[in-house]
Amino acid sequence: MEHHMKTLTEQERKTLHDAAYEIRRLSVEMITYGMWGHIGGAFSLAEILAVLYFHAMTVDPENPAAEHRDRLILSKAHGSPALYAALAARGYYPTEKVYTYCELGGLEGHTHIESAPGIEASGGPLGMGLSVAVGIALGLRRKENPRSRVFCIVGDGECNEGNIWEAAMSAAHYHLDNIVTIVDYNKVMAKSFVWESMSIEPIADKWRAFGWNVLECDGHDIEDVAATLYTARWISPNGKPTAIIAHTVKGKGVERAEFNYKWHTHAPDPKTADEMLRELASRYGYEPIGYTKTAESLEKESFYGGE
Repeated sequence: MEHHMKTLTEQERKTLHDAAYEIRRLSVEMITYGMWGHIGGAFSLAEILAVLYFHAMTVDPENPAAEHRDRLILSKAHGSPALYAALAARGYYPTEKVYTYCELGGLEGHTHIESAPGIEASGGPLGMGLSVAVGIALGLRRKENPRSRVFCIVGDGECNEGNIWEAAMSAAHYHLDNIVTIVDYNKVMAKSFVWESMSIEPIADKWRAFGWNVLECDGHDIEDVAATLYTARWISPNGKPTAIIAHTVKGKGVERAEFNYKWHTHAPDPKTADEMLRELASRYGYEPIGYTKTAESLEKESFYGGE
């Protein structure tokens, strides 16, 4: 399907580039400090979330529950560090809040609706987020709210779940053209590559067969992501939901984590985090900033019996 281009200004491009970098930087910070998390699947979301929150979605950080806001459901809820980072960068809460990740009463390891403003739904079990998104989209229609859209991000391995396809069938049946599903197609699962565990190809044809518009983009090219989301808005009145296959790289931004399933669930130690953050800064053209919580992390490791 042809993309309907809307060229970004230089300032917009810089804003989105900065946001994607900050999402990765804060993800490393909170996962290291929290001593747990999914760096690979957070990094593959950076540009997607940057474009959504800083360009494509209608949101108001000062009024997170505004009736006419767009909603984002992170079905692959283990990617929560990237979402928490995006919300902090967008101004939903102070950046320091990310250091409550995986702490009692703080930001949950998987998204929880009560843990922070801007979280639209709790997550955890894979496959359920699209059903939540379908319900919200139906509710918005019944409330006669034509302005708000629902975005749902699902993982590629998550597309093995049958309830993804039940929800996809429902969205098409009810002609929910106010919903956009983004497939984070990073090709890597927890312990293997997607094609080794359960091939999902031809993934685009599957969504088409279920009655969806289908678009594809390079999930790390800010211009392409923005243009694809603009196209999704342009075609949305045709009575069909829209799926975007975003081709991404697990762990994008740090060489040791890229396309490496060993970094699906892995928290770096402070030294490794420092190296990762300096590499990120170098690759994306920023002043090198190392890990900022080394002393606190070492104290936590000692308290919990770490070496």
